[in-house]
Amino acid sequence: MGLKAKFKNHFFNAFRELFIYHHSSLEFRAKLFALVIAADKQADECEFMLVTKAGLAIYNDQDRANTLTLTTREYVKKVLDNNGLDIDSLVHDIVEELKAIPRYAKKIDISLLEPIIKCHTDKDTAVYQMRMLEFLSQLRRDYETKSA
Repeated sequence: MGLKAKFKNHFFNAFRELFIYHHSSLEFRAKLFALVIAADKQADECEFMLVTKAGLAIYNDQDRANTLTLTTREYVKKVLDNNGLDIDSLVHDIVEELKAIPRYAKKIDISLLEPIIKCHTDKDTAVYQMRMLEFLSQLRRDYETKSA
């Protein structure tokens, strides 16, 4: 990615509330990815490449996919650096957003989150991530009925 494209992506990410259509929906998805990724204390590029790939599948737009990746990185960094966000508060944010906007349950796509588990070899981390996916699946089932 060229310097101009990186600058553009970082600029849009910094001001996503102003420039990005449906930024709250994108942030919700970023929180979902961050929740699963942050369970691995050694998160690396494998996870973020999968987020970009998922973003392209969701949006069919490179800029939005890059913004999703940058936003996810931001949340993961906050969790791993203990910078005002931890996994419990991330879960709380996701649940609160679902309570406020139940249709977001349709944005919980386990098939896009599952590949992240294969980015490492630690069995304990994989089990933790699988439990998170089970939790997210249950949230989707619970809130899908409320959005109908």
